[in-house]
Parts: sequence; C-alpha cells; structure tokens
Amino acid sequence: MHTLLIVDDEKATRDALNMALNETFDCYLAADLRQAKQVLENEEIDLMLTDLRLGGDSGMEVLDTALACQHVPVSLMMTAYGSVDTAVEAMRRGAYHFVTKPLNLDEVELLLKRALASRTLEKKNRELSIEVATLKKSAGNAAHGLDRIIGKSGPIIKITEKILQIAPTKATVLIQGESGTGKEVVAHSLHDLSGRPAEKFVAVNCAALSPQLLESELFGHEKGAFTGATQRRMGRFEQAHGGTLFLDEIGEIDQATQVKLLRALSERTVERVGSNTPIKVDVRVITATNKNLAEMVTQETFREDLYFRLNVLGLVMPPLRNRREDIVLLANAFLEEFAKENDRPQKPLTDAAMAHLLAYHWPGNVRELRTAIEHAVVMSNQDQLDLHHLPEFVLGTKEVSHAQEGKNDLAAGQEFNLHALEQRTIRRALAATSGNRTKAAELLGISRRTLQRKLHDVSPTD
Repeated sequence: MHTLLIVDDEKATRDALNMALNETFDCYLAADLRQAKQVLENEEIDLMLTDLRLGGDSGMEVLDTALACQHVPVSLMMTAYGSVDTAVEAMRRGAYHFVTKPLNLDEVELLLKRALASRTLEKKNRELSIEVATLKKSAGNAAHGLDRIIGKSGPIIKITEKILQIAPTKATVLIQGESGTGKEVVAHSLHDLSGRPAEKFVAVNCAALSPQLLESELFGHEKGAFTGATQRRMGRFEQAHGGTLFLDEIGEIDQATQVKLLRALSERTVERVGSNTPIKVDVRVITATNKNLAEMVTQETFREDLYFRLNVLGLVMPPLRNRREDIVLLANAFLEEFAKENDRPQKPLTDAAMAHLLAYHWPGNVRELRTAIEHAVVMSNQDQLDLHHLPEFVLGTKEVSHAQEGKNDLAAGQEFNLHALEQRTIRRALAATSGNRTKAAELLGISRRTLQRKLHDVSPTD
C-alpha cells in the first residue's frame, strides 16, 4: 500500500482525511512542520497532502522539506485562503495540484491517485532520459533526439516512449494531431534518433502547392514536361535519398497524386513528370495531418490503401489543453529562446500572467503559446512579463478591456479567490465542448458527478 502524509494543524481535518483515505493509503499524520519533518526523515512517503497555513508554520516550508528528501513525495497543497499567487508558487515549487477548502473527499482521493500515477510517469521519464543520453553518446552530436520535445506530462512521456521504439526502424510513420501540437518537431526527433541522422531531412508542405506543382515537387520533372519546365529538376524523393522525407498536411493531396505516392511507397521508385524511367530511392517517409484520415477514407476522399501504407506506425499528438502541466516548462523554454533571439535579458512571468496561461484553452496549442511568449518578450519594458504584455488573442477582448480599465481580477499583483478561477475554467470547458458535460468533465480532468456539483456553484456571470 502506498504511503500518504497528511499535514494539517486542525485535528478534525486530519482525522476526517485519515478516515476517508486510510483504506486506500497507509496514512501518516502531522500537525506542524516539525512533525512533518520527522515523518519525512523516518518514512518513505509516496504522497503528501499539506495545508498552506499551519499555525506559525507554512505549508510552503513543508513542501520545500519534502522536495529535499531522497524519496520525494508527490505533493498536493490545500487551503481555505486561495490566491493566484499561492497557487502558482506552489506549482512552481513542485506541487502536483492545489485544492481549496472545504474539501470534496472524493475529488481529493481522485487527485491523489492521479498524483501517484504521475510519480510512475516521472520515473519512466527519468529512465527515458538515461536511454536518450545513451543513444546520443552512440550517435554523436547529430542526434538531438528528444531534446526538441519539452514536457513531463503523461501524454508526452507516452509519445517519447513510442519515438524511442520506432525511430530506429525504416517503417513509414503517420503523425496525427491538431494544428500547432508539434508534429514536425516529432518528425525531426524521429529522424535524429534514426540510423541516418547525418543524412538529409527534407520537408514538403503538401497544402501549399497546387496538384501539378506538388507532383513535380515530389517526383521531379524532365525538361519540357510542361509549360515552364525549362530544365530537368530532381524531386524531393530523390533529394531525400538515404534520409527522411517529411510530408506535412498529407490529407490535402489530390487523388491523382495519392495514386503516384502509393506507387512510390510500394515500389520504392519514382518517375519524374515527363519520363517513364523508374528511379530507385531509399527514403524513410514520415507524414503528418490535422485531419482524420480514417474518416476521409470512409468519405472516399482519401485512398484506403494509401492510408494503410502511411499508417504502418502511428503517433497522435495531444493538444496542449490535455497536457497543462507542461505549460510552465514550455513557457520558460520560449522565454529563454526569445530573450536570446532578441538580445534581451530573460524576464520571468508574473504569477497573474502564468495563471492565465495555465487557465487558457489554447486552441492553437504549442504554436499559439510560443507566439504569445514571443509577443510578451518583445512588448515588455518592465522587469517582469505581466498580464497586459500577452497578446489580445490570448487575453480575449473582454479581459483586455478590463485590464485597461484596471477592473480585471486578473490584473497584475491582485489576488482573487481560486473559486472564481475555477468558475471561469468551467465555463470555458463547457463552451469548448458545446455544453457537453461529459466531455467538459474529461477536459477538466474531473468526474461528471464532481462537475455537476460544481455547476451549482457557478454564478451566471463573471
């Protein structure tokens, strides 16, 4: 049974949590920082649930003590005095989650179980890091590998596991996912960790070219093959010989090009436009799309045989809203990147700005976050990047106007109750799922029953 340390200066709360959770976890109780330290020093604690205010002590000190342990527990912070500053600071210090009192015991138990699953995933992530380091050492500096992929969430760890498994093969890979989720980044990682990282990585955006131009781009053409073909041209398949060909937006190609692509994949040969001479090519093909190709097959807009040829190995990139724990890591990485790029000192985001990033729905995914951070870096003339430095497409018209009026409860340095933040997040989830409560609950990471209860507390307006 996994161990849980409950730290709260109120005996009634400690006893209630112990009674609710002791059948699931081996519970230890502490009333203050001193008792918590004793337990952490003498026992191997897997999970910790600590109050923010412990009489004369602070739950932040308990959190710091836990993080210094050899066996670091996954920690949740609870408080009746929630503020955006405290919530973000707890997460920055390493807390897995932040809950407000009065506690919903079913929700607390669910969060603890998820936190435990997070510990397992972090362990896998460490093992993956060791494996990647070994691969880099054997492959040399050419193998950037997983350095391109930023994140420690469960969905990203699963993606990295699959990349390590399939990268050394020559099999065709289909990467699916919403726009901006990082499909090309994954394609580069597959190439870097393949057996041919020193060879060419050739990318083609299939949506950017007309059918005739795309055919010529992929397979090349002979002189005089069509109007404007004044000389022979080598296609991208030939250019990528020995390396990797990445075909982005593969769902956009027309039926005629689909037939020729199928033949190229099946026979490993291409024919230039205007020629009947087959040319042998040794190419690892990776494709990507934000469309549902299986559905397109059903609608007969995409060839079934080509779909199966492309989808020998498949990866589905998670949207950013399903990996929110990666937002802080991604934001900090982009802050460093754009500070260097624009020759500016690296500035931190304020707690209010970071809280908004964590709560925002991110329809444009990682690409949208990257753009937002670049905008903030360029627009800031202060020591920190604050809420008003973020672009309007992230803040929304309403938030921007309120910030200008000084009335927005997300304004710099102003505290607000986490319940208000929760209400706004619930409304956004319902809006994003067109009012579907089951899907909204999945998006929020809570049960439908918990969402139903919380809906009774949601006021009709902000």
